[in-house]
Amino acid sequence: MGKPFVSVLIDTYNHERFIEQAILSVLEQDFPASDREILVVDDGSADGTPEIVRKFAPQVRLLRKENGGQASAFNAGIPECRGEIVAFLDGDDWWALNKLRMATEQLERNPEIGCVGHGYYEVYSDGRPDGVVVPAASTIVHLRDQSAARLFTYLRAFLGTTKITIRKKLLDQILPFPEELVIEADEYMFTLAPALAPALILDKPLFYYRFHSGNLFQYSKQDEVKTRRKLGVLQALLRHLPPRLRQFRIDEENIAAVLQPLSIDAGRMRLALDGGWTWETFRIERAAYQYSYQSLPLAYRIYKAMILAATCVVPPRRFYQLRDWYSAKGLRRVRELLGEPVPAAPVVEQRPAK
Repeated sequence: MGKPFVSVLIDTYNHERFIEQAILSVLEQDFPASDREILVVDDGSADGTPEIVRKFAPQVRLLRKENGGQASAFNAGIPECRGEIVAFLDGDDWWALNKLRMATEQLERNPEIGCVGHGYYEVYSDGRPDGVVVPAASTIVHLRDQSAARLFTYLRAFLGTTKITIRKKLLDQILPFPEELVIEADEYMFTLAPALAPALILDKPLFYYRFHSGNLFQYSKQDEVKTRRKLGVLQALLRHLPPRLRQFRIDEENIAAVLQPLSIDAGRMRLALDGGWTWETFRIERAAYQYSYQSLPLAYRIYKAMILAATCVVPPRRFYQLRDWYSAKGLRRVRELLGEPVPAAPVVEQRPAK
């Protein structure tokens, strides 16, 4: 049997500063050019992005569309992919030299695996290194039992857009993406993918994630417009994922486990923006506490109990303002005096860049 043909799908919007590096990182892969195609979906950029992409024709095919967000870009681009395997790349990131080969080799060797993710390098907007984030070990995740579904929630960040390489037949079952997902459409994809087939997460950093002011995924709590956009997307995910997961025969308890971190994030964001009842803050913070830790020293448990008690008397918006202030002042370091908690998540290494 011959090697599978691979489609590389790059989604981009106003990335004129970065798109050339993204494309070059694909062209320079240690992977045969004859075994892959490159498609760039430009989501209505208003800068010079399309002109830069056109310079790479015919090696790169450009698909332009009106601006509609990441889900609409995926809906436009995925049907155009001719490969049996699709590897995704955001237009402001770039791949390590061996990313495509390593990911596709895993799919060739393991026919039961539906998609592959991996760790990453963090870099500043100018490309200077910031750190390395990798899982402590290569891990297979799926959604067929509750413990595996919970493990997925802790490792799902390693299956985002620039990290995921996935079989096209899975994407055909996932389509279409809800177009409300103007950002984080990849979360819809990488949540449904392990419902269809197990996902392998490699303990290797294989791409460079760039922090910059135009990154649509990143948001500032001081920017209400971006925060409300993020909240709207989280609420859309919470609406759209359950019926699709049921369609793929995932049990209700596993669905609840998969959605728990999204529910926590959306709940915190809603209360911080619009306020609510103190019992809502208590319920969300208790859920976050139970989700985050496996065990705690006695002093730390007392500390967390005091925090939960505060949720019962402090109005939600004020509580989250104080929480943000506490973080901004670096007061989280005080908790180190109380003993180190054991996180519920499997160990994830965050190493400084060399």
